[in-house]
Amino acid sequence: MTGPIALPGAPLPLSTITPPAPDEVPPEIRRAAEEFEAVFLNQMLAPMFEGIQTDGLGGGGMGEEIFRPLLIERYAQSLTQAGGIGIADSIIRELMRMQETAVPPQEAADGAAG
Repeated sequence: MTGPIALPGAPLPLSTITPPAPDEVPPEIRRAAEEFEAVFLNQMLAPMFEGIQTDGLGGGGMGEEIFRPLLIERYAQSLTQAGGIGIADSIIRELMRMQETAVPPQEAADGAAG
């Protein structure tokens, strides 16, 4: 039996799509994908810290209310920079695929479509 059958115009299963080499990904796409993953992780981590009580010496109060979201944001950024959970890689694959399919036809030197 051969591999999966791909219908014309149908997206390939993720298992058959090879990720682009790191040097083939434009830095803008990598940055956007990693920023998205960091924002996603920030939103997922925030509820985990809502119920934590930190009363006592050096804990709680207005200072913690102000700085806890910043700490969670740094946690999310650190997780993303350490490899993340795979969201950035999926976004990079999809953006690269969309970029390849959206390439307009090349124009000739005289400006006419080729």
